[in-house]
Amino acid sequence: MRQWPAGPRRFGVAVVVAAIQVLGCQAADEIPVRGLDLAGYLLLLAGPAVLPWVRRWPAVVLGWTLVLAGIYALAGYPRGPFVAAVVVALFVTVLAGRRTVAWLLTSLAYAGYLLAGTVLAAPLGVDERARPDLGDVVAIGIWMVVALVVAEAVRVRSQHLGELARYRAEQARLRDEQERRQASEERLRIARELHDVLGHHLSLINVQAGVGLHLMDGRPEQARDALTAIKAASAEALREVRAVLGVLRPEEEAAPREPAPGLDRLSELAADAGLPVRVRVRGTARPVPAEVDRAAYRIVQEALTNVRRHAGPGATAAVTIGYEDEELTVRVDDDGVPVSQDGDGGGSGIAGMRARAVALGGRLSAGRRPEGGFRVEANLPASEPAERQRACEPDTSP
Repeated sequence: MRQWPAGPRRFGVAVVVAAIQVLGCQAADEIPVRGLDLAGYLLLLAGPAVLPWVRRWPAVVLGWTLVLAGIYALAGYPRGPFVAAVVVALFVTVLAGRRTVAWLLTSLAYAGYLLAGTVLAAPLGVDERARPDLGDVVAIGIWMVVALVVAEAVRVRSQHLGELARYRAEQARLRDEQERRQASEERLRIARELHDVLGHHLSLINVQAGVGLHLMDGRPEQARDALTAIKAASAEALREVRAVLGVLRPEEEAAPREPAPGLDRLSELAADAGLPVRVRVRGTARPVPAEVDRAAYRIVQEALTNVRRHAGPGATAAVTIGYEDEELTVRVDDDGVPVSQDGDGGGSGIAGMRARAVALGGRLSAGRRPEGGFRVEANLPASEPAERQRACEPDTSP
């Protein structure tokens, strides 16, 4: 239906079809019975006259044009393109989805033409020269079938193009949604990284600043160590913030020179934690996916930050990294006495750690230990996504 013009243009199409029929029939050489007279012109014009409404009433217009074309042929007027209006109406009817109606009306018109030109020719007064012979019967039948088949082909192609356009629009919409989702996930990742980096280092700076102030008057020479630690923590914080925000740099700017922190820097993290930390590795250490390595480091970092904030003075921590066949276990225990009602102090540290683990297909638990203190434990997948998928597939080898 979208191929048929709307508005004033449909009247222009009707005028063009009328001109084709009239001028074509005027120039025709074959005149079975009579030349064009007033009735002949009316028959040629009556069909195109209703074409502007074929979009609204396709079956009615098609039936009307078929009847007029049959009368014109049986009246013995000059042969020519007197079926142009029929072709237009037939195509619009098929494209409108009224395929059954188009085939039915065309078949009935063909049968009616043959009946009127043979059995009922004498009662209807059809001149013998206008009656269809075997050649006319075959030619008209072939023409009708070809017209219907071409109309069906145009309909199928139009439908295919419409489906293709909808598919492309849907793919574009899905790409836009995916880009927005990826941008949202990237913003969330950056926010988590900044939370962990700033929370850890600012907490460490705060602890060392308190130590420095306490030693400033009584033992000023030892305050230098606290100031040195503050300088190192602030420099490390700036470096990690630059690394986190490096994804926002334009392509022409230099990328960060140092890789994101991972478990290979766990000893440095423990040494700079601002409290006694024991590190233990269970199993044989091996490389893990980069995102898992980074998430494990950040979970330990945030857990140690929470110990420093909430476990009270004199607390110690133990970090255990367990390498299993398909899983990496990260556990941080402390023996402190909580200074707040929950292990996260009402903040978002545990929620952020849990979100990191869940995003990778893992899990995280956090809570008080029966023997005292607090425990954070994360279980992360230790294999690449493709390897995990193959591990889940059944073995079909002989």
